Amino acid sequence: MDIKLVIDDKIPYIREAIAKITPRAVYKRGADIAAADVRDADALIVRTRTRCDERLLAGSRVRFVATATIGFDHIDTGYLARAGISWANCPGCNAASVAQYVRSALLLLQRDCGLSLPGATLGVVGCGHVGSRVCGVGRELGMRVLVCDPPVGAPGYVGMDVIEREADVVTFHVPLTEGGPYATRHMADASFFARLARRPFLVNTSRGAVVDNEALKSALHHGLVRQAVIDTWEHEPLIDTELLSMVYIGTPHIAGYSADGKVNADNMAIDALCRYFGIENPGRIVPPPLPAGFCYSGDPLQLYNPLDDSARLKQRPDLFEDLRGNYPLRRESWEG
Repeated sequence: MDIKLVIDDKIPYIREAIAKITPRAVYKRGADIAAADVRDADALIVRTRTRCDERLLAGSRVRFVATATIGFDHIDTGYLARAGISWANCPGCNAASVAQYVRSALLLLQRDCGLSLPGATLGVVGCGHVGSRVCGVGRELGMRVLVCDPPVGAPGYVGMDVIEREADVVTFHVPLTEGGPYATRHMADASFFARLARRPFLVNTSRGAVVDNEALKSALHHGLVRQAVIDTWEHEPLIDTELLSMVYIGTPHIAGYSADGKVNADNMAIDALCRYFGIENPGRIVPPPLPAGFCYSGDPLQLYNPLDDSARLKQRPDLFEDLRGNYPLRRESWEG
């Protein structure tokens, strides 16, 4: 089928497969994709940096949008529905990658910051694809796990008051929502930090605005939280460099950036594209192997240590987007 695609040029591993689908693929920096670029396109494959709304898509030929991400708050789903444009995201694509990041962060907090993992209480806020994986990580590390997810409301879940009262680590795995009974924007605000009873460690790998960054700075300054691990920030890529200097680990929104997670997203996006247009799938993409001679010692931090990413960002916070877009090879497993 002769279709034209516009694709974020930082989506890795995808070009060979796309070339088997169509010769008419245009690759462009996600933040720079504009209405003129998509006017004669049939479909887009984007990431979070491309806002897919009426301003971008009105008057275009676009019939389908795939985002190679779990989150879709950059997609105006209401407009797409009104315009008759179908869309797909990639739920769960990088859940194992984020869980790997959180595991490594917990191990580092134990090594460097006085957290004793066995018997400590992990408060997991949000129990979807990612949060459920993180619950498993906590249990494997010998932690007591509390889960708060009001929209799910399953037996055994707790309220935020229990998390605030009992957690030694609080980790967020929720989408960014603006309204309704379960709005998540600034759910970790000044009042949240004031209610924390155990001076917990705080981890945010969800969306930057889930945590009020100004309130977090104040909480760190006044010792309401012991330390923070922050991967997602308000106002990315123009992040708060004062907050960056205060946190133990600060990374450029790459918790889900393992090669395994990226390949999962590629395959899910291509699957959705092929289903929509009724074309043959070109076959599964596989992640590249670790460098020849890699010898795994059994230490998870050998596979991935987020302090490496943190050091690069703290040295050059102005390169936030470059550090994301040119991310080094990271695998979830030493096998394959």
